Amino acid sequence: MKILVVGAGAVGSLLAARWAASGEVVELTARPDHAAAVRARGVEVQGTTPGTFRPTALRRLADAQEPEAVVLAVKTFDLVRTVGELGRRFPRVVPTLLPQNGLGVEAIVERSFRDAGVADPRPFLVRAVNSVPVTLVGPGVVRQAGTGEILLRDPALGGVAAEATALFVALLGRAGLPVRLVTDLERELWRKALVNAAINPVTALHRIPNGRLRESPYREEATGLLREAQRAAAADGFEFSDAEADEALARVVRATAENRSSMLQDRDRGRPTEVDAISGEIARRARAHGVDLPRTRAVVDRLTARPSRTEAT
Repeated sequence: MKILVVGAGAVGSLLAARWAASGEVVELTARPDHAAAVRARGVEVQGTTPGTFRPTALRRLADAQEPEAVVLAVKTFDLVRTVGELGRRFPRVVPTLLPQNGLGVEAIVERSFRDAGVADPRPFLVRAVNSVPVTLVGPGVVRQAGTGEILLRDPALGGVAAEATALFVALLGRAGLPVRLVTDLERELWRKALVNAAINPVTALHRIPNGRLRESPYREEATGLLREAQRAAAADGFEFSDAEADEALARVVRATAENRSSMLQDRDRGRPTEVDAISGEIARRARAHGVDLPRTRAVVDRLTARPSRTEAT
């Protein structure tokens, strides 16, 4: 099958590598230095199930062949621009996987496809919750620090995107990536948002690996953000007890102790972070229900301000 991975960073590169190894025809678009390294040497995967794999790397979406499936692997802040370009380049929408962090991603993508002239993209949009721990080490190199899993809504439940979801269940399975089917994907999106809202801002602000969230004062900062995110989730109709939320946070911190969070990686590279799609969206949803989240608002303000390297480490 012809698969196009658009905006391949860590997650997109790992998916492209695994699919190339399983015999799919894979193209990926990436930043120039990463694309050049993949073209020269392939994608080197370190850590769990290591190896070097050779998808076709492109610098421009305009050079891609018409795909049969797409992975939108760009950050949330690039979705509108990328979906517009994709919709204009390939007016025939195909099953499209959305593995982004944050909430409300499907609405952004649907609206952007419609703005590009697509009548109804909903049957092709497959939201995913990704917990496979992977880091972009450098151009052409990613490190997978554990197994993790990819959560999809069970296509047996039906629904507008059931057929597209079933396709990705098969594709991910052929690539050897663990897939778990769930009945309530929205709740799982909220569960991941809770954990991201606790881990990412604290690690990014203090420039620390995830494992240091087990120490004071970082543990208390993360827990404070977690409690606010729980309040937002409850207002949105998804209750998480303190015990459930704490266990989810502890499990991820333990499994990714050596990792630098995606928000910290972006900050290290001087790039925008996804704080608005994670913490900002949580604060907006809470505000719509009359709930104020002062700690969450504060980290959004700090992470959208001009970065400083003088913060505590």
